Amino acid sequence: MTTDKIKQFVLLNLPYVMVFWFFAKCGEAYRLSTETETIHRLMDAIGNLGEVISRPLPSFDPFDMLIGLVGAAAVFLMVLYKKKNAKNWRKDIEYGSARWGNKKDIEPYVDPNPECNLILTQTESLMLNGRPKNPKYARNKNVLVVGGSGSGKTRFFLKPNLMQMHSSYCITDPKGSILVECGRLLKKNGYAIKVLNTIDFGKSLHYNPFVYLKSEKDILKLVTALIANTKGDDAKGGDPFWEKSETLLYCALIGYIHYEAADEEKNMNSLVEMINSMEVREDDETYKNAVDYLFEELEQESPNHFAVRQYKKYKLAAGKTAKSILISCGARLATFDIKEVRDLMSYDEMELDTIGDKKTALFIIISDTDDSFNFIAALMYSQLFNLLCDKADNVYGGRLPVHVRFLLDEFANIGKIPKFEKLIATIRSREISACVILQTQSQLKSIYKDDAETIIGNMDTRLFLGGAEKTTLKDLSESLGKETIYLLNNSESKGNSPSYSQSQQKLGKELMTVDELSVMDGSKCILQLRGVRPFLSNKFDITKHKNYRYLSDANPKYAFDIGRFVSTKLKIDPDEKYSYFEDTAIDEEMPEEAFDDFAGYDPDDLEPM
Repeated sequence: MTTDKIKQFVLLNLPYVMVFWFFAKCGEAYRLSTETETIHRLMDAIGNLGEVISRPLPSFDPFDMLIGLVGAAAVFLMVLYKKKNAKNWRKDIEYGSARWGNKKDIEPYVDPNPECNLILTQTESLMLNGRPKNPKYARNKNVLVVGGSGSGKTRFFLKPNLMQMHSSYCITDPKGSILVECGRLLKKNGYAIKVLNTIDFGKSLHYNPFVYLKSEKDILKLVTALIANTKGDDAKGGDPFWEKSETLLYCALIGYIHYEAADEEKNMNSLVEMINSMEVREDDETYKNAVDYLFEELEQESPNHFAVRQYKKYKLAAGKTAKSILISCGARLATFDIKEVRDLMSYDEMELDTIGDKKTALFIIISDTDDSFNFIAALMYSQLFNLLCDKADNVYGGRLPVHVRFLLDEFANIGKIPKFEKLIATIRSREISACVILQTQSQLKSIYKDDAETIIGNMDTRLFLGGAEKTTLKDLSESLGKETIYLLNNSESKGNSPSYSQSQQKLGKELMTVDELSVMDGSKCILQLRGVRPFLSNKFDITKHKNYRYLSDANPKYAFDIGRFVSTKLKIDPDEKYSYFEDTAIDEEMPEEAFDDFAGYDPDDLEPM
């Protein structure tokens, strides 16, 4: 039995010990009476009771002990009877018990070390440790942030959490401003910086999804993500035959590239070239194109090859049908034929599979006005979640050594991550968490349909920064609950005989109504943590964070130069001829003054050749 349980047991039964003592004293007074008749003896005992009670030590006479036990038992039975037949009045909470949380409510969920917390509001935070000493305080670190345009989603939530620097981060960065403002701080603190820039491909590291394919299931996951995010805005459904047919062809071609192509050819460009070279003639079904010959040769060498099995299923289509499938594939992959995209995806510099091994900050820059290339970000996120989960399970026994946080700003603009509703429910145990940042909850429903509720349900923390969208406000008002309030009615009548009366009644009122939420003070926010009363608090003041002075917000000299950073990451073309020179005249012990010509350069920004 724990100390708390022992303490509770003693406190609950202490009154019965006092009752036992009192009745034992009554028995002692009755026993010591010299009267013979019962009535006279009782009267004499009552008269002597004060003298007996003045002796605090109990009597151990059997008669006295028996009277004490009978009295205590009688009182216990009376109390038990009252409890069983007591009415549940719920005084002052008849119509609802909702209230705002306080410091005591959040205290068990906060790590004493401020650097080991997720920042939520000015006064509330959540420990990063997913396995606290008391399991009942364990919460997943998935956060849903909802706030209209200009409510401060980036300033009051994303950047403060990025400045904590206790995890690896994968950040969606609309316009690229977050990297410019925070990149220098992260790099100075030992973070490996990675950037995928879909606005300016010239300021992006290269990303090749084929590098991370390890098995046939990885190929299928890549194809699923590719199709899900290249449907177009007007795709409302239709015959699934065409998508399934495309899936067969993509799996066949990607399988061939993955298993049979040279390393430098394992990229999206090879897939586009193979599609472009697949001519089909409607009037001649015996015609064979170059890809047909490749697969025939592969079938002779390995009849049960994964790529061969998929390609044979595709070839069951008649000439006209096969041509339609190819046209559909060509239209879907048209974006990959753009020179800048071909260059971007020709090889890989991201090292996505190492993000859970060491502290890394991956910035995925997308446009907030044009989503033409956002499918590349969706492909990367899909691979990231699967890569990290697989590595946690297969290499680290279920938990990554470095917690990985996905700060998904403008989540609705990224595209659809396949099976995200399942991923969000299972990543917690692997030291992965996701912060979904939206302008309205309806944005999530428009992309994930019925799965949106599942996604929201797997986020233990919800933060509302302000907004005016009715559905979001209505859902929030209902989830906050009702409180019980008193209504004071005054009645006054005037005339020859004036009268005045006053009455009170109780009723239930939403903790915050929809109209109150719509006019909430811009400096306030509402935090909901599973199992805890909601909090109405001030938004976090970013200027109070100890690392704020190292952001370009505070000092422009700390702005991160993306173009200069990427220029140091150039990869030598293996086919290019070059000469190598070693200058042995440089003394490794040269004084620091010898490098004054390089005073304008930051050594931390230069990567070793």
